[in-house]
Amino acid sequence: MKANYLSNENNQLVCVVDDEFSTRESLSSLLRSAGLNVQTYSSAQEFLSKVSTEALGCLVLDVQLPGISGLDLQQELASKDIQIPIIFITGHGDIPMSVQAVKAGALEFLTKPFDNEHLLETIRSAIARNKKNECSPGRMAHERFEERIRTNGAPRAIANQPEIVISAQLNGSEKAAVAFGEIIGQSGSWLQITRQIEMVAPTDATVLIMGETGTGKELIARELHRRSRRKDRPLVRVNCACIPKELYESEFFGHAKGAFTSAVRDRVGRFEAAAGGTLFLDEIGEIPLDLQSKLLRVLQEKCYERVGEEKTRSADVRIVAATNRDLEKEVAAGRFRGDLYYRLNVFPLKIAPLRERRGDIPLLTGFFVNLVAKELGCPKPKLTRAGIETLQDYDWPGNIRELRNVIERAVIFARGSALEFDLVGNGSDPTLCKRVDVNEPEPKYLTESEIRRRERENIFAVLQKTSWKIKGAGGAAELLGVNPSTLISRIEKMGLKRPDFVRSS
Repeated sequence: MKANYLSNENNQLVCVVDDEFSTRESLSSLLRSAGLNVQTYSSAQEFLSKVSTEALGCLVLDVQLPGISGLDLQQELASKDIQIPIIFITGHGDIPMSVQAVKAGALEFLTKPFDNEHLLETIRSAIARNKKNECSPGRMAHERFEERIRTNGAPRAIANQPEIVISAQLNGSEKAAVAFGEIIGQSGSWLQITRQIEMVAPTDATVLIMGETGTGKELIARELHRRSRRKDRPLVRVNCACIPKELYESEFFGHAKGAFTSAVRDRVGRFEAAAGGTLFLDEIGEIPLDLQSKLLRVLQEKCYERVGEEKTRSADVRIVAATNRDLEKEVAAGRFRGDLYYRLNVFPLKIAPLRERRGDIPLLTGFFVNLVAKELGCPKPKLTRAGIETLQDYDWPGNIRELRNVIERAVIFARGSALEFDLVGNGSDPTLCKRVDVNEPEPKYLTESEIRRRERENIFAVLQKTSWKIKGAGGAAELLGVNPSTLISRIEKMGLKRPDFVRSS
């Protein structure tokens, strides 16, 4: 007869299933010291024969078990419509296995040795979330993710109910939002990214971060490094778009004194500077085609030579690359080597633009308002529901970087009063951009053409403000929070023309 635990609903049962005696004992001691009701089992068979699944608040499950594996147990429970929050633990760190578990609905996937506080926080979050939602004790996390994804496009104010960001609860406060390192968000797509970071960070797998300018690719690279086994070694960033073509080899691999005219002393390259740590190759798509083979060689053979030197050096680095280009299209067009792309694309992370995760805007806005007010020494302004809705209605071509810039300007103008956000350009040439009838009521939704019109007007207004200065301090690219090359591309695509009366700066 199965045991009937959980007579007290405030002391939900946590079951640990692991074939290692030491792991069961240590976890049992940890959970009991935290005030949790815990039972341990050495196999899936023992767990199934002794526990009433209706009584469970959470299941901590090893992947590699004798007989029925952890993944098999997960599938068996799902097939019987028994929904239990599952936290997987493993000593193997197998990425494909992690992905399989997460797709099947696992709440978390931790690699041994894991942080005790992190595990406790995850368990408490799962139990608290289930109680708050008044759902069955085993409602799986992926159902909540799907619900967030379905509602993500609709503007909404900051939610009052707690939201789970991996292992932290959010109640609308920006301080709680920074629970996953520097990463802030509650949308389904952003939560999925944080889960993937946790899976791949402890490994040495090469990661390719793909996303538009301003989506937070560098922040993700820092979090990957911070959670890796190389965290005590350097994280070295290389902006591949800013290196002159003739200096690529020297920048990456270093050079010996006298290797060329200006080489007056030996120079350490970025691979050597990042030895034992992580090398972040930002804007990887900007590397000239004829130089990509040199990078491919060091990634394949893990060795290189300084320019002007015959000594071969080893490259003990973890590679994280990022791009705002579609590298598959670049490969098809012959502008990027296919073999280099496949070498980089071991574990891809695709970052959704801000317009596809509008549910994150309230959290980001609250965080930036406090941060900017503190940095600038300004009185903290009021953030209204109308202000949040204005931000959520905007398309954010510059993504999070543009959002911060907009908030910074609004904080300065607010002088401690309510924040106001003017996101639609108002100085456009009527011959180039269609004027809006101020007497016409604003539609409850925007068509694709209306979205494009707003973006066009906004860019044109900023260009007018900067006298069509695009690059450099005070230029349009800086104000919009985008790369100059990205802005130039958009100007050409939109067919925007500088009026004759605007003088060149």
